[in-house]
Amino acid sequence: MTGHPHDRARDAVGKLLDIVGKLRGPGGCPWDREQTSASLKPFLLEECHEAIEAIDAGNPDRMVEELGDVLLQVALHARILEESGHGDFARVAETLSGKLVRRHPHVFGDVKVSDSSEVLGNWEAIKAAEKKHDEARRSVVDGIPRSLPALHRAERVQARAARVGFDWKRASDVVDKIREELDETVDAMESGSGAEFREEIGDLLFAVINLARHRKVNAEEALHESIAKFTRRFGKIERRLTAGGRALKDCSLEEMDAAWDAVKREDGE
Repeated sequence: MTGHPHDRARDAVGKLLDIVGKLRGPGGCPWDREQTSASLKPFLLEECHEAIEAIDAGNPDRMVEELGDVLLQVALHARILEESGHGDFARVAETLSGKLVRRHPHVFGDVKVSDSSEVLGNWEAIKAAEKKHDEARRSVVDGIPRSLPALHRAERVQARAARVGFDWKRASDVVDKIREELDETVDAMESGSGAEFREEIGDLLFAVINLARHRKVNAEEALHESIAKFTRRFGKIERRLTAGGRALKDCSLEEMDAAWDAVKREDGE
């Protein structure tokens, strides 16, 4: 007879923390003992990306492994906090639990909501109240990590602004904005000003991301899919054109375009 899942989880987390403590303790692993919160940052980021790849692949076994690697990073950072006297894993978990309860009054309190948009609105209002004491974060768009990929960060900034009503009413309005930004980008390109072009191409990308958000499409994932499609098709035209022993650099652009069109037709486009 198996125990309650929570009991099993507590035992597993306890075992993990014991292992991490031993790795960091006297006689432990020299590499683990040398690490600091700063030195572990690249590994935390890398493990998160690997977990995302496992999710995208739809592979549950790989997800288990990669999420475990992310948890290891959390456990290591918490252990380093404990060693410095500034916290521990329990404090990390308790802080998170308290935040989840506070920000879900529709679950743990008497607040009524009709849909997820109201949940997000309440979340931002509660979060703003919590941050009142923080003079450095007065804006609703503050606090989004600068280290996020630019597409993802733009989407988060736009979503934050939208939650307080600063947003286009219709997707067609965003399309008009894209046309306007494209015209300004072309003008900047023709003017020969590199700085102006850089600014305008950024505005154009920001507007395109806004359209994706309005249509509930994740811009980061959509771009990854387009990159994957391009990579697959380019590989096919390489194989077509070099089958006879020619180098791709010796093929004309017209030949490559024709091969590209043939590959697209094969794909049903």
